[in-house]
Order: sequence, then structure tokens, then C-alpha cells
Amino acid sequence: MKQNRLILAFTLGILATFLATTNNLNAQNQAKTIKRIVIDPGHGGTDPGANGKYSTEAAVSLAISLKLADYIRESVPDVEVVLTRTTDIYNSVVEKAKIANAAKGDLFICIHTNSADPSRNREIVGHTTKTHTVKKNGKKRKVTVEVPLYKVTYTPNTARGTETFIYNVTKSDQRKEMANDAVDDVVEKLDSVSERQINELNTADPTRSMMTSLLTQQYFQRAASLALTIEEEFKNAGRLSREAKQRQKGIWVLAAVQMPAVLVETGFISNPEDEDYLNSDEGQDQICEVITKSLIRYKNSLENQKKTNAN
Repeated sequence: MKQNRLILAFTLGILATFLATTNNLNAQNQAKTIKRIVIDPGHGGTDPGANGKYSTEAAVSLAISLKLADYIRESVPDVEVVLTRTTDIYNSVVEKAKIANAAKGDLFICIHTNSADPSRNREIVGHTTKTHTVKKNGKKRKVTVEVPLYKVTYTPNTARGTETFIYNVTKSDQRKEMANDAVDDVVEKLDSVSERQINELNTADPTRSMMTSLLTQQYFQRAASLALTIEEEFKNAGRLSREAKQRQKGIWVLAAVQMPAVLVETGFISNPEDEDYLNSDEGQDQICEVITKSLIRYKNSLENQKKTNAN
């Protein structure tokens, strides 16, 4: 009986810690909504990314990101903007994630350009002869045959338009690890939780798992909401939208940051028409306007949710 009481007391203590931490986590997220945005210009330095006829993904992504930072600062002055790079330098995805997590951002936006392989066309332009030796019944003889001559040409892929990606919910081990680290940050800030309770929480795997899952789900839901909003605004602006999607592989950095994260493919640099658009002031301005408008809608939705929960 005494042992049962001890188990019950321990369980209630863990539950109280879980509830306190979860409530604190929710309160923190609702209170700050979105105060700091981290913008990540894709590639850079020794990694140029995809190539167009005259520009690289790294250069275009940086130009758009720098403009986007200015748009956000002007349109939403209460939001701080941090860039993972402001010049043509190379940062690994690990370094990008470290920069974002150190900045304690509330949102992570990767800016990239898309690319599609050209179509390979082969046509017969003539014939020639080729002589080779064959062996039959122990005897060798030379045979001359006619073979076609081919001309190979490449046609730029016609793929164009925008896509916005979030990490794949079925491959979220890295995301759960980052959410687990974020739970640590919250636990450390809890004044109402004793050191003993914190130690119990740190050893209570089911409790940590529940808390980590809650935060992982919140990251995913918020990222999905923003991705859908961005593509909706691109449609409203007259761009061809290839929709918001979960990436089946890659984009490690989206799962490695402790915040909701999206990756915006602003256009196909492999398409001559899109490449011109991506390098033009008009095109870059429209992209920045779309993303900024989407961020404002996203921010307002979080603040409205906060008001609803307060009531």
C-alpha cells in the first residue's frame, strides 16, 4: 500500500510538472506570436545551387532575401529580421540551423529558386559505315555495316511557377529532437517547478515525449498554414502556383530549426522566362510583396488566436 502511495505521488508530481510546463509553453508561444523572423538565402559561396543561362540560384536567392528583409522591416516594424547570410558566402545547413536557433527566431523562411532538367532530343542526321570483325565456325571475317549518325540537342524544360515546402511529417525524427531541445529551454525558465520536479521530468520519457509531440505538431501546423497562405497569395498576384507541399526528401534544415519553417521556391531558374522574372526588379518586388503580405496574414491569425484563447 505504501509503495502504491509513493507511485501515485510520483505520478501526480510528474503530471503537475507536465501540465505546468505545457501551459507555460503555450503561454510563451501565444504571448510572443511572431517577434523575430530568420531568413535563409539558399546556397552561396562555393555552392552556387542551380544555374540558369546567366545567373545562379545563390545570387538570386540572396538578392530576394535582402529585399524581403527590407520589406518586412518597413511593413512590420515590430518584427526583427535576422539573415543567415548577407553576402556571397557558404554556410552548411548545420551552420544555418545553428544561426537560426541561436537567434531564437519564431519563424524560419528559406528562399530558393527551382530547377528542372532540360529535355534531351536525339535525331538522325545521316549514316556512316563501321567495320568490325566477327568469328564464326572458328573463322574470322570482316563485316561492314551502316550505322546512323545522331545529333543531340537540349531544350529548356518548360516547368515554371512557385512552390512552398515544409518538412515531411513522416520523417520528423530531427524535428522531434529540435522540439525536445526547445522543451529544455522552457523547463529551465519555469520558476514554479522545483529542481526535483525538473529532474523527474528529465527522466520521465513518456512525459517528455508528450510535450515534444505537442511542440512538433504546433511547428508543423503553423508551417503548413504559412505555406498555404504564401501559395494563395502567389495565385492572387497572378503567378502560377505549384501548391504548398511536404518535401519527400532533403531540406534537412527545415527539421533542424526550433521554430516553424518553410522553404519558398520562387521560380524556375532553368526556365528562361522565369529566370528573367527572378532577376528583374519587378519580379523580385512582387515576390517580396507576396511573402510579406502572407507573413502579415500569418501574424494576424496568431494574434487573433491569442485573443480568442484569452476570452
